[in-house]
Amino acid sequence: MVTRRVFLAYSGGTALTLFAYDKVGIKQALAQVPGGTLNPLSVPKYQTPMLIPPVMPKAGVIKTQSGKNADYYEISMKQFPQQILPAGLPATTVWGYGAVAAADKRGLLLHNAPSLTIEAQHNRPVRIKWINDLKDANGNHLPHLLPVDPTLHWANPPGGTAGRDTRPTFASTPGRYTGPVPMVTHVHGAVGVGDESDGYAEAWYLPNLGANLAAGFADRGTWYDFFAGKAAAKFGATWGPGFATFQYPNLGRASADWYHDHTLGMTRLNVYAGPAGFYIIRGGPDGDSAVIDKRNGKPAVFPGPAPQENDRFPPNKPYREIPIAIQDRSFNTDGSLFYPATREFFDGIVRDFVPAGEFSPIWNPEFFGNMLMVNGNTWPYLTVERRRYRLRLLNGCQSRFLILDFANIPGVEVWQIGNEGGFLAAPVDITALGNRLLMSLAERADVIVDFTNVPGGNYVLGNLGPDEPFGGGVPGVDFPVADPASTGQVMQFRVVPAIDQDLTTHPSQMLLPLTTPLPAATVTRRLALIEKMGMGHDASGNMVEGPVEALLGTVDNGTTVEQLWMDPVTENPAAGATELWEIYNTTGDAHPMHVHEVAFEVVNRQGLALTDDVEVVEPIQLAGSITPPEPWETGRKDTVIAYPGQVTRIRAQFNTPGQYVWHCHIVEHEDNEMMRPYRIGPEQPGQPMPHAHGSASRKK
Repeated sequence: MVTRRVFLAYSGGTALTLFAYDKVGIKQALAQVPGGTLNPLSVPKYQTPMLIPPVMPKAGVIKTQSGKNADYYEISMKQFPQQILPAGLPATTVWGYGAVAAADKRGLLLHNAPSLTIEAQHNRPVRIKWINDLKDANGNHLPHLLPVDPTLHWANPPGGTAGRDTRPTFASTPGRYTGPVPMVTHVHGAVGVGDESDGYAEAWYLPNLGANLAAGFADRGTWYDFFAGKAAAKFGATWGPGFATFQYPNLGRASADWYHDHTLGMTRLNVYAGPAGFYIIRGGPDGDSAVIDKRNGKPAVFPGPAPQENDRFPPNKPYREIPIAIQDRSFNTDGSLFYPATREFFDGIVRDFVPAGEFSPIWNPEFFGNMLMVNGNTWPYLTVERRRYRLRLLNGCQSRFLILDFANIPGVEVWQIGNEGGFLAAPVDITALGNRLLMSLAERADVIVDFTNVPGGNYVLGNLGPDEPFGGGVPGVDFPVADPASTGQVMQFRVVPAIDQDLTTHPSQMLLPLTTPLPAATVTRRLALIEKMGMGHDASGNMVEGPVEALLGTVDNGTTVEQLWMDPVTENPAAGATELWEIYNTTGDAHPMHVHEVAFEVVNRQGLALTDDVEVVEPIQLAGSITPPEPWETGRKDTVIAYPGQVTRIRAQFNTPGQYVWHCHIVEHEDNEMMRPYRIGPEQPGQPMPHAHGSASRKK
């Protein structure tokens, strides 16, 4: 039997995809994941060497107002062609970040997707001038590469000052927005960052178009001016047309963070177009030097080197610490990115759209690209020696949970030593767990992959995560695995003999630094994940049920209370307070939940009482035993999987006053109401107020 969820993920608005069971009882899809006009099976695999992202060059070093040295960057977002598909196929027009100034003449002024890695030091500030340069040579705006749905609650520049950052009203169903593109950059995982530098979704700005900006357009978001004033007062930064300057204190543990756009109602599109990159924090009391080799009590030796600033490009030395961003994309035969331009793609719904009905005409509740891209190339290969490598992995997909499968690499050992918040409590032997590594959207995994005992040859890193929404369970039993001919393959490792002796510490011998436990929580908040469903019609006039939006909310006496982005703040920790957040998932999907500004502890999970048709009972009731966090969820995290039919509990200390957000990192969900503002401490004098026409919260 094909469930509604599977149908939604595979139908593409055309025909129902069927499944069959193979001879060992594993369910397999009989049709490909829908996408653009370029068939993924026609794209040659393992033709392109994997790009190892170089390091972003600094524009200089400056003195902060406190007298500290800070690394200074000037980084713009541009549009350019890039060879993402193998040579011989067309190039793809993308967006990406890149430095526009370098203090050293060897500095690499390269825009790429994904972008160059920012290397930061613990407790040493980084200041970045983020420039929106999405315009052509004549100073005119470049329209979005992808279809922007103006019926969402989004940045809405054509609404002017009064209508920006709202959900507009329409007399008839509108087409896609083609005006100038807003941007605002978020460093995902930044701890202790001020709200003016966090990339708040309503602090966006357009490129500097001058007189070419159409009359009536807002060129910046609701919070831009307020945060510009804060930045000037806090660290003497000047903001202006087309740019903002943020400062990051880098107070978190040594970790691999990443940066990407965070514009209201457009994150899914802006990130899909290309702009994202790694932001790696090194050093401090929880850095590499704090890891001890248990055999001799000395600092452990990690695989290396990693790329460094001003290295030659292409490199003239082997790298053995490598950032790897895995993303899913679809393409057209002309090389262009494909992203659906109609809701019909997802579930066949063709009416009624806004304003006659509830459905947005372009927004899709989830999107699963039918090709996997690694560091900006489809299905690349990486040549590795028979030795240990440190891979800094990122799931940068749109809606896709990954289950990376190393099992087809004979003799390989895989150990996870860190996640988003730095080192784990202890190394986790992934090989003993079947050589499978689960990664939700935006999660990172710091892994050591030992190829020492792998015979020379070529081996594929697989993916067993589904081509559909993920709800937990066992691959091939509880859900069909990814298409083995396309999205079930990630990249190829080409294993060759080692050129010298490997003197690195085996991960089983690593004593990782202790994480200081957070204080006991003084406040418990009960929060809800909610899916709002509606009824529409397909092209044949049949009634079709489908998601209208995904929402966050609260739990009041066991009942979920929906909250919209425009509703007043309901999560307001006191500065310095430690709180327990209980996230009750009443939807049918797992959601990767991300809280800005903090690194939290995963406390536990517990089941909820369900009806016979697997819906969460209301009033909500706890059912089943409490389960501790998984071994790879120890230490600190900034993103956690909230499974359907469960409450997921996290504990965080909220130290930096200001206005932030928490949201689901399935970016299609985030862009349509599954994001909420939260505030640490009291309202700030002069801060923007919620739009007066915001609706009141609604009981489910």
